[in-house]
Amino acid sequence: MGFRLPHIFAFLTLTLVASHAALPPQLYWNSVLPNTQMPKSISELLQPDFAEEKGTTVGVGKGGVNVQAGKGKPGGGTNVNVGGKGGGVGVTTGKSGGGTNVGVGKGGVSVNTGRKGKPVYVGVKPGGSPFVYKYAATETQLHENRNAAIFFLEKDIRPGTSMTLTFSGNSNTAAFVPRETADSIPFSSNKLPEIFSQFSVKPESVEADIIKGTIEECESSGIRGEEKYCATSLESMVDFSTSKLGGNIQAISTEAEKGATLQKYTITPGVKKLAADKSVVCHKQTYPHAVFYCHATKTTRAYVVPLKGADGLEAKAVAVCHTDTSEWNPKHLAFQVLKVKPGTVPVCHFLPKDHIVWVPKKST
Repeated sequence: MGFRLPHIFAFLTLTLVASHAALPPQLYWNSVLPNTQMPKSISELLQPDFAEEKGTTVGVGKGGVNVQAGKGKPGGGTNVNVGGKGGGVGVTTGKSGGGTNVGVGKGGVSVNTGRKGKPVYVGVKPGGSPFVYKYAATETQLHENRNAAIFFLEKDIRPGTSMTLTFSGNSNTAAFVPRETADSIPFSSNKLPEIFSQFSVKPESVEADIIKGTIEECESSGIRGEEKYCATSLESMVDFSTSKLGGNIQAISTEAEKGATLQKYTITPGVKKLAADKSVVCHKQTYPHAVFYCHATKTTRAYVVPLKGADGLEAKAVAVCHTDTSEWNPKHLAFQVLKVKPGTVPVCHFLPKDHIVWVPKKST
């Protein structure tokens, strides 16, 4: 099944033609962050020729979410598939046969804690996310998840640690729209009928459930000490990050060579701890256009971790470590995987390729 999004591009066309006051996303970035390089995970979501597009099709089926943005020509534009077959991430930490292994695949997420017995399948309700700290991996959710994060301990971030990973291409590449366009489209659970109408979505459809789940997750309250915000445009993500960290910041995301497949990676010398113990982390959400769930905390440490695969492929993965997990749900996925209790040790996870960490630049 699918739905078309012609109104997004109609709004954008009017914005580009009728108003020259607002800067396009790329120019806005350059004006606010002139000395900050834009990571590839963001630049890939910029489409300056939106006004020429004829429409976008988003389809949701058993294989996941499919998005097509093109100019009406077969094979044109962008095709996005979320779910079904494709990449995932698995991490093995420790000695051979031990530690924790997490694999993301078609049937869900397999978590093997190194003990005998069958793997555990971890589930997240529609719209839910292991990056939401209130999230509890309930017994029902332990059989449904397709989108688990990879959790490990900070002490494992050292040269020589082996991890089984796969760095697939970004599967959710819904593009940014300019802020004026995003702001003209409602983004509130109180406006769901209007949103469904805007996107030509049937209220009882799977697409409607996805939209509703993303909005409700954005509207839910954060834990104590967490400031959260859902950015519906690149400009609003930049504004939120600079309001929390100041203007002298950098944006970093995980980078991996093309062709990186599921294999053993080893951390190589050169682990880099990023400045300060505060950051803004933004997670890509599933929505017809780019929406990022961002949260700012002062109890994090971020690292850039160099990895080399068994086949020689290299990656630089961003690891975020949470030093205070005392407010997290005791049934959070991280505690079930690592077998630790809230508030006892720093809990870390790698960021997927389409997620971003914002941190202050180091003083020179």
